[in-house]
Amino acid sequence: MLDLLNDMKKLLTGLVCMLMLACCATSNYIKTAAVDVEADSTGKNIFGINTCPGEDCSTQMNVSFAARESTTDCYIYLIQNKRNTGVKGYSLKAGEETLCTVYDSIYSKKANGENFYENARFHKFSCTFSNLKPNTEYCYWIVSNYKDEYGIQHTTQSGISSFKTAGSDRWSACVISDYHSYPPLPKRLSSAMAMVGTVDDYAKSRNKRGFDWVLHLGDVCAWGGSWSFWKEMYQQQPFRGYMWAGLNGNHDNMSRKYQLTNNYFRFATANPLNGYEGEEGVCYHFTYGNTLFVMLNSESMRDSTGLEKAREWVRNVLNSSNAKFKVVCEHYQWFFGENGKTSQIRRWRDLFEECGVDLALGANNHIYVRSRNLPTLYVQTPSSDNERGMEMGELTHNQDLIAKRWTEGGRTIGALLLEVDRKSMTLTLLDRNGKVQDSATISK
Repeated sequence: MLDLLNDMKKLLTGLVCMLMLACCATSNYIKTAAVDVEADSTGKNIFGINTCPGEDCSTQMNVSFAARESTTDCYIYLIQNKRNTGVKGYSLKAGEETLCTVYDSIYSKKANGENFYENARFHKFSCTFSNLKPNTEYCYWIVSNYKDEYGIQHTTQSGISSFKTAGSDRWSACVISDYHSYPPLPKRLSSAMAMVGTVDDYAKSRNKRGFDWVLHLGDVCAWGGSWSFWKEMYQQQPFRGYMWAGLNGNHDNMSRKYQLTNNYFRFATANPLNGYEGEEGVCYHFTYGNTLFVMLNSESMRDSTGLEKAREWVRNVLNSSNAKFKVVCEHYQWFFGENGKTSQIRRWRDLFEECGVDLALGANNHIYVRSRNLPTLYVQTPSSDNERGMEMGELTHNQDLIAKRWTEGGRTIGALLLEVDRKSMTLTLLDRNGKVQDSATISK
């Protein structure tokens, strides 16, 4: 996918268009007029671009991005890769979108370690591409108009992002978590992004094309309240080359001064708004090919009332789906990897068995743990930042439930490849060198 992006950049050099008509998400290809623009590769006016799942990723995809307050209008253009037959435009007007102040004046740190208060007031845009073709690669870019401090109008073009829609029954994804992106310690983020590349290399050794999208299980930011952390993370190449579906982790849910809200995660993404009350866009569900994913917010389930609301929603979503495979994800761990002690599995095992959940994914504990098929397979990811890993001791609890644990200690980097076809799901744990440390298959 990253090689394809580079090819598309060459192909689209000089191809920048201004939409002459406002279009809806179901418009046909239309003719446009070329205009002179300036590149916005540093995110001066258009920033925070990320591709999120639509409710049905075979035909839908969501895009999230931000633009400075003085932006007058934005246009987003979508084309099929390798088939430049025209430009499909989606018109977005800044005045009709959300003025985001969630991150403004939050106490934070700059990359040089300097303390500062975030200056983060911007227009937040969300757009749904619909009527897409299944199993197809697309790319898009954003053109915006804004006025500078002297009142001079500018037109800027973002870099190019891409994604692949789901096919019917064969796809793969990188699964990663807990890299706590923190600009004063940039190797955290670079370690995780390198691990994404390692998973892609392994996937290419198996299918030649690499994986199709990325699933993150939370704690991607050290402090979710620091918009500058999200902004820098979204500039990384893997975020431009894939759809990322993610969870709200406890770190993503807090500011430096421990102000807690799911709005930090909500306004950094554009997930489907099909969650329950108060969790729209934070808890959500989507299908990718033959698989349903149900995404939970662990922070909303700290007491029995919150847990029951989540369980009721999950039950309804699972029972309403006829997907071949069903996967539920939350940030917190199923077991404590240090010794195997019971954690979130006690809250969910009965419902997962009742509703036929095939795979339950968690994170947070920084130690990889895989259960036996119970019949649900429980897996939690290791950390991936080479800094905040955990040591593990003797397995003294749940020996009958736990099949495998793995960690590199305090300096751990690991991630998984999830491969799905008509009959099975296979999870493969890779270390930083691409060496397989564990593998498990669910067959149906």
